[in-house]
Amino acid sequence: MTELRNVEADLSRFRSRVFVISLVVLVCFALLLARLVYLQVWRHDELRAQAETNRTAIVPIVPNRGLITDRNGIVLASNYSAYTLEITPSKTGALDQTLDELSKVIDITPRERRRFKKLLEESRNFESLPIRTRLSDTEVARFAAQRFRFPGVEIKARLFRSYPYGELASHVIGYIGRINQAEKERIDESEDQANYRGTEYIGKLGVEQSFESQLHGITGVEQIETSAGGRATRKLASTPATPGNGVVLSIDIKLQKLIEDMFGERRGALVALDPKTGEVLAFVSKPTFDANLFVEGIDQENWQMLNGSPDKPLLNRALRGTYPPGSTYKPFMALAALETGKRSAATLINDPGFYMFGGHRFGSPENERGGIMDMHRAIVESSNAYFYSLANELGVDAMHDFMKPLGFGQLTGLDLLGEVRGILPSQEWKRRYYKRPDQQRWYAGETISLGIGQGYNSFTMLQLAQAMAIVANQGIKRQPQLVTAIEDATTRSRSPVAPAPPVDLGYKPEHLDTIRKAMVDVTQVGTSARVFAGAAYTSGGKTGTAQAVGLGKNEKYNASKMEEHLRDHSLYVAFAPADEPKIALAVIVENAGFGSASAAPIARRVFDYWLVGQYPSEQDLLAVSKGQAGPPLGPTRPASEVPWLAP
Repeated sequence: MTELRNVEADLSRFRSRVFVISLVVLVCFALLLARLVYLQVWRHDELRAQAETNRTAIVPIVPNRGLITDRNGIVLASNYSAYTLEITPSKTGALDQTLDELSKVIDITPRERRRFKKLLEESRNFESLPIRTRLSDTEVARFAAQRFRFPGVEIKARLFRSYPYGELASHVIGYIGRINQAEKERIDESEDQANYRGTEYIGKLGVEQSFESQLHGITGVEQIETSAGGRATRKLASTPATPGNGVVLSIDIKLQKLIEDMFGERRGALVALDPKTGEVLAFVSKPTFDANLFVEGIDQENWQMLNGSPDKPLLNRALRGTYPPGSTYKPFMALAALETGKRSAATLINDPGFYMFGGHRFGSPENERGGIMDMHRAIVESSNAYFYSLANELGVDAMHDFMKPLGFGQLTGLDLLGEVRGILPSQEWKRRYYKRPDQQRWYAGETISLGIGQGYNSFTMLQLAQAMAIVANQGIKRQPQLVTAIEDATTRSRSPVAPAPPVDLGYKPEHLDTIRKAMVDVTQVGTSARVFAGAAYTSGGKTGTAQAVGLGKNEKYNASKMEEHLRDHSLYVAFAPADEPKIALAVIVENAGFGSASAAPIARRVFDYWLVGQYPSEQDLLAVSKGQAGPPLGPTRPASEVPWLAP
């Protein structure tokens, strides 16, 4: 029997199913529409930015670093562009194998490999590190043809720093180097973080470090469109970088070279100042080093040679080397006696060739004349006994209080980072410096040797030069200044760097005249008279010989029987012309003996150059560099006619 279907029931079920399906479809379309509204309206800006980021890239444009020039416009630090071959270690496979394969395409020396591995130790794994620099066009083309074989290796065009005169004035100029982790963390925490995007090098020493903010410039940005593979296809927008400003130094690089040549292979330092302005005319530390070695990352061999050398070429002796001033301290001791009223210039002191105190005999050089000394004669003939007794009369704390305003044992404020204080002793200093109670006590016998610039006294040549400049400048103290102007990179206009205001130390003019007249006679009839014979000007000076090591109670100094590094230091302080000083200096030649033998001849040639434009003969230069000169040998040359060192 055939079953009759209920058509109405079937239609009802069909309609229900159609309704449910329609409802589901409608809900799906509603959800899609809601999602579309959400994405296109509510998240429009965010997604647009993401899409733009995927399509474009923001690339920093590293600015050209500013130039460094001397007072006459001679460029001491500049830039050049070159191609470099760089490796990102995290993108390569076996690094040694990559280097081996690369060396078949482009020459890579063992030294370059060692330098690269040193950089690798100091850098993070994802940083791009140079393995070869200054590639030729042929080498660039050769690598480009083989690039597919070397993932993580690429050619980059970079700006490099150049120091055209190599070792000359390297302690003043300094150098740049790759930013290390500590420096990066400091930058990230500073307001300059954005300005250092893309920057890999930073000033490490000297002016390069001290004036980093001026020299660096302002980083630009470039917006580029990229392909799906991340390659740049076209430039969309660009904000150019602003080059760093130029820094103008007060030093005369030709004078600087003359002085460095006169030191020869010897160690030492010289600082020359303009007493009236505080400008640094020369700032010499010997030996020096080639700053170009650090630009691309110094290799291990050169680093060990510099860092392990007993001559310490990396030490800035003018800024950080401290020495006993020896007899160059005596004019300042005499000024202390006058200003404190402990002695007058006419006070007579007997010098028997020694000074007895507490049963101890404080000696004098065997060639010292001795006899009855007033202040003038004591300075001219460098009487030890006169100043031993003066130290005893003044006492250590009175000496400290007088010498402190002159800058001894203090930071001078020079616009170069890294200056040290040295030691200006006092009873309070000794209590702070030593830990054991028996060491903290000041003994009266320790005061005596301070009077002749020995004992705990330890100062930099910068401090000694500043003190000399104060005496030369009628007691007016000027802060030493190395940078005199900042040159705008765009307009080339110069903005002078304002010097610190002068400070009048309040010394009586007649007291200063007494000291200066005695120092003038040092160059006329005293210990440096032979060296300054025939000079076209009158100068004032004071020789000094400072012990590098102490001697035993009955031991006599004999340079010929001592190792070179144990011999006495040779010092000289001076100013010229005597009536209206334009230059004051302090110089030390380490382990070179008497001040009149090695240090004073250098000072004479500095004055000849600065005051009358004379340059020593080649014969004279050689003699001075060996410590065998007195007055100039051979005919001097006009400084303007001496060929300048080509960069």
